[in-house]
Amino acid sequence: MKHHIVAVLLVSIAIHGCKRKAPEEAAKDPNPSASQAKSESGAEMVLIPGERFLMGDENEIDATPHEVVLSPFYIDKNLVTQAEYQRVMGENPSRWKGGDNPVEQVRWSDAVKYCNGRSKLEGLEPCYDLETWQCDFKADGYRLPTEAEWEYACRAGTKTAYYFGDSPSKLSDHAWFEDNSGGKPQPVGGKLPNPWGLHDMHGNLWQWCNDFYQVDYYQQSPEKDPPGPKTGETKVVRGGAWKFSADSCRSGYRYNENPGYADVCFGYDIYGFRCVRNAPDTAEPK
Repeated sequence: MKHHIVAVLLVSIAIHGCKRKAPEEAAKDPNPSASQAKSESGAEMVLIPGERFLMGDENEIDATPHEVVLSPFYIDKNLVTQAEYQRVMGENPSRWKGGDNPVEQVRWSDAVKYCNGRSKLEGLEPCYDLETWQCDFKADGYRLPTEAEWEYACRAGTKTAYYFGDSPSKLSDHAWFEDNSGGKPQPVGGKLPNPWGLHDMHGNLWQWCNDFYQVDYYQQSPEKDPPGPKTGETKVVRGGAWKFSADSCRSGYRYNENPGYADVCFGYDIYGFRCVRNAPDTAEPK
């Protein structure tokens, strides 16, 4: 189971006066001329203008390559941290405690509750109906990325297996995975970012996407802003994780997990997430 270079706007957002210390190896901004802005949110975000790209992986039976056109969106620069999750939700379910560590042991349903909570704190319209679990893509609040948005952001204009090339030989410079993680997740931003300044798109934790998983969805999905299947039993996760192989970290690799709607214990320390928001149509897809 499982090129286009665009302008990147880095939105710096204070976390109640506390600034996360960037690791030295990843401290350089890949786009130092990016304009800065401040919001009340607890995470830095990057603006990705709308564009057309080739989604998929010809080596995966469930990832038929196909063209997709996306509208502009903001995406978190890092995985949501435990400190950020605690601030919004008032709790920290993670096994591997640390404020700068990515929050884990979160179900898909936990992630969307966080999205709604973060939206409300900023006076934005929540995207999710927590009774039906449906997403209102027109709302201006936070949500999980669609699978297409996640892959586009990960690839950052590249067409190779990883955003840095086809060989995994340099993966240790960009990702935490089974060969270098020390058997646990690591603080966010500790590895080199992709060309658009996003950290941990490969490795560290699997990242929840909004979409239900469907093996043949790529063969029938709409070209413009594909929202994912309407129903399903599992949700898509992307990116690989600290205890998984280099192969599973590839940009086009698909994986899936039960969303965990029921309020029961969820003991998997391999799942995390990052948020997206709709952006103004400042860059129309071509």
